[in-house]
Amino acid sequence: MYVLDSIQHRYGARLVLDIDHLEVQCGEMLAILGPSGSGKSTLLRLMQFLERPSAGRIVFDGQPIDGEPPLDARRRVTTVFQRPLLFDRSVRDNVAYGLRLRGWRDGRTAVDRLMDRLGLSDLADSPARSLSGGEGQRVALARALAIDPEVLLLDEPTANLDPYNVSLIEEIIGAQRARGITIVLVTHQTFQARRLADQTGLLLNGRLIEIAPTTELFESPRDFRTRSFLNGEMVY
Repeated sequence: MYVLDSIQHRYGARLVLDIDHLEVQCGEMLAILGPSGSGKSTLLRLMQFLERPSAGRIVFDGQPIDGEPPLDARRRVTTVFQRPLLFDRSVRDNVAYGLRLRGWRDGRTAVDRLMDRLGLSDLADSPARSLSGGEGQRVALARALAIDPEVLLLDEPTANLDPYNVSLIEEIIGAQRARGITIVLVTHQTFQARRLADQTGLLLNGRLIEIAPTTELFESPRDFRTRSFLNGEMVY
């Protein structure tokens, strides 16, 4: 689904990403581990086409993304951010927002079904901004899934949530993986990556240190920095 070659990204003089090569296969779930400030969120912004890399090339589903990304490509990808923006509307209106933007006026049944799956039915008419952190994150996830994306990018989707909401959101993510949606999850939670991902990579100081099948990376990492990070040691 993605091929990233010789990617560099700068904010001013600061180099925040320097990735030689990264591939994401269609239908797989890739977890990117790394501490805060390692470039994980910036990587997602490039993959969502919100920013263009300072250097290098991104190929999306066989199509080089040069200049302004095509609307068709942008519509196939959606992101759930760590601190999602919820509109000053009801939960139902927030979930249906993307459908309305795309001109799909008759989506109430699908929206209600989706809210039921995410445990939001009882909150459908509540103001979205009055919700708890876990509830709000579920609303953001429902809003992303409502438009039936081919690629789902997740930026620390369970950060600072209670165990109940972590478990529920992970269950929802797993169900999307089973449907064949391509998922990229960035997280600093090693156990979450191990539970969910097909492939896992480690990003440190903007560099992709290692990437491998998840079981292989956790059980026999090749790079000493990966081993140290997984052991909870300071490597940055």
